[in-house]
Amino acid sequence: MRIGFHTGYWSAGPPPGVAEAVQQCDRLGIDSVWTAEAYGSDAFTPLAWWGATTSTVRLGTAVAQIAARTPTATAMAALTLDHLSGGRFTLGLGVSGPQVVEGWYGAPYPRPLARTREFVAIVRDVLRREAPVRADGAFYRLPLPEGEGMGLGKALRSTVHPLRADLPIHLAAEGPKNIALTAEIADGWLPLFYTPRLDEEFRELLAEGFTRRAAGACDPARFEVSATVPVSVGTDVESAADRIRPFVALYAGGMGAKGANYHANALARLGYADACAEIQAHWAAGDRSRAAAAVPTELVLDVALVGTATDIARLAAAWQRTAVTTMVLQCAPADLPAVAEALGAHG
Repeated sequence: MRIGFHTGYWSAGPPPGVAEAVQQCDRLGIDSVWTAEAYGSDAFTPLAWWGATTSTVRLGTAVAQIAARTPTATAMAALTLDHLSGGRFTLGLGVSGPQVVEGWYGAPYPRPLARTREFVAIVRDVLRREAPVRADGAFYRLPLPEGEGMGLGKALRSTVHPLRADLPIHLAAEGPKNIALTAEIADGWLPLFYTPRLDEEFRELLAEGFTRRAAGACDPARFEVSATVPVSVGTDVESAADRIRPFVALYAGGMGAKGANYHANALARLGYADACAEIQAHWAAGDRSRAAAAVPTELVLDVALVGTATDIARLAAAWQRTAVTTMVLQCAPADLPAVAEALGAHG
């Protein structure tokens, strides 16, 4: 199993220590570095800036939001970064949620799976560069049809020849249908709340999608599963878990509207519906501390690695037997060398 490093979201500004941690990734034997975006910093710019200090690690967005850019603009950014990095870029995409899509981007959220399917198809057409790009879908139409705009649009082909026509596209997915869609149309899956305990269920959803793959698509044997895994190093499991609880509480309680929080739904499918309801109630009441305290240690141990370096190495053993191909560690930058060493990434 490979090891990656997730830089996380920015808060009020660039996260301290991340630039230095990314610089160490080549030396530490880290396979990949991933950036994120919500409604502050974007995912592409930090990846290009920090990635310029590396030479071997793969560089990926986890994730670039589909609503933030048109498919062709996204493909432009991807092929540009792939050239600049010498073929090390992976385009990770996600639909985000209705609060961000409709509140920040002013775009409609319904039918996210159908929208994703169209979006990925157009990005692939740009990267293949076999013909001028055309699309006549429910969400994206290229060129704009006559009678709309000035009526002067024409189908275009990228002026830049992509370095790799098969540049990998990974999708973030949490719901069962979305996971199956990912296996059908993408080259990799970016799960947020993965647990080795339910590995067989995740494999079945992927297998369902693989049966629908088009001829010539990526061989399922090469399909990647790069799971974001929060990591906290401490003197014991409980105190280390305390540093993960606010992260889980944010996603279960604050990342989505009531009744439309897909992160909470994912955690409920892991068996924590009651805990999520309590977390959401505290979060809605403005009590972030009680929301974090309501996150069970069992939940943390299901989706994260916590404790001493020895504990982390022991807990990671269960992940070795799963469908996960890369553990993307989300940890304090200062802890990255020790965690990489504990997980055998060094060298």
